[in-house]
Amino acid sequence: MERDRDIEPAPAKINLYLHVGARRADGYHELESVIVFTDFGDEVALSPAAAPELVREGPFAAGLPDNTAEDLCMRAATRLGAELGRAANVRISLRKNIPVAAGVGGGSADAAAVLRLLCRMWAVPTNDPRVAAVARELGADVPVCLLSRAAHVRGLGEEVAPLEGALALHLLLVNPAVPLSTASVFRAYGGGGGLFAGPPATFAPDALRDHTRNDLGTPAASLCPEIADVLEVLESVSGCRLARMSGSGPTCFGVFDDADACASAARIVTQARPGWWVCPTRTVTD
Repeated sequence: MERDRDIEPAPAKINLYLHVGARRADGYHELESVIVFTDFGDEVALSPAAAPELVREGPFAAGLPDNTAEDLCMRAATRLGAELGRAANVRISLRKNIPVAAGVGGGSADAAAVLRLLCRMWAVPTNDPRVAAVARELGADVPVCLLSRAAHVRGLGEEVAPLEGALALHLLLVNPAVPLSTASVFRAYGGGGGLFAGPPATFAPDALRDHTRNDLGTPAASLCPEIADVLEVLESVSGCRLARMSGSGPTCFGVFDDADACASAARIVTQARPGWWVCPTRTVTD
């Protein structure tokens, strides 16, 4: 994808923890999480076209569904156009670097990037209530991905409170190359340990490990046993301060003290499991 000012990053999101409430009468679950974004992700660009169209490339483009009309990028463009009374006659170019169905918000990040690009093209603020409504409609992670900065998230994903101060973390992302449906994980979920009223006082790895959790970890591992293997490998690597699954999985992350330790861990994991997707990265800070 040619680099120019029209390219918008769609960074991967990581749930440092994810607390999930019981199923409500409407079938949804209340969520509570702290989400951070990395300097790794997909890339999205827009250009004028006679009608909405989507072109996909990149290492994981082949894993996307063939029906482009149902792609979140296309839905974001057509829904925002309808909401604003504009014709979304754009060509969306997506470079898919994030694994599909990986639990790191790839589709949501892509849709949010399309919303930001269209807002820029149409001179509409991203905090316009109509844009927010479309983001909520598209999925629980799209509102925080629209913001694309560290935030405390509650409700069905619509309550997004930006977190002040840098959450500077070096993360090793590891995916066992097995896709996992978010819907199937929630169907397997039996109930959690309650929600927090606010974010934890500290994001030190030890505090996160001892006082927070990912409530979807157990149901996800029941559907994808490889998750337990990924966590075991990460925990065995010297310097890993915390190993946890992100979102609904199967991508897991390890927290390391610095870039060198993270890069060294990436080499060790790649050598031990050459079939896994391994990506050293860091969180984006303000």
